[in-house]
Amino acid sequence: MQDETVIPILGEDVIFEKRRRAKRRVRVSTVTRQQEEQLDCELLRENVELERVPIGKIISEVPAVREEGDSVIIPVVEEVLVVERRLLLKEEIRVHRTKKMERHHESISVRRQEGVVAVIPEPGPVKSG
Repeated sequence: MQDETVIPILGEDVIFEKRRRAKRRVRVSTVTRQQEEQLDCELLRENVELERVPIGKIISEVPAVREEGDSVIIPVVEEVLVVERRLLLKEEIRVHRTKKMERHHESISVRRQEGVVAVIPEPGPVKSG
């Protein structure tokens, strides 16, 4: 048997490289928009009216503040000197309440935010020199 000699003539090597490449980029931002809206609601308004009612009555103790229907009655007392001290109910102040329902209209500004997403085109291929 003869000895054979092998001479390599051609060979291939494989080299792998990794590169990051952005396929797509996005930008996210917010936009605030203002919009006029109509406000429609019912408001309760309460008005008061004062009435002074003279009483002029001798009493033994101070009466309490009381309510009669839609009225609040506040006693006004004065001390008067006589041979003895007595309480004179001088007057009552009567506070009458009336209620009125009325419709209220007003324009108000309402702000809302929205997210806006914009796609940024991918950059072209990079040429190496």
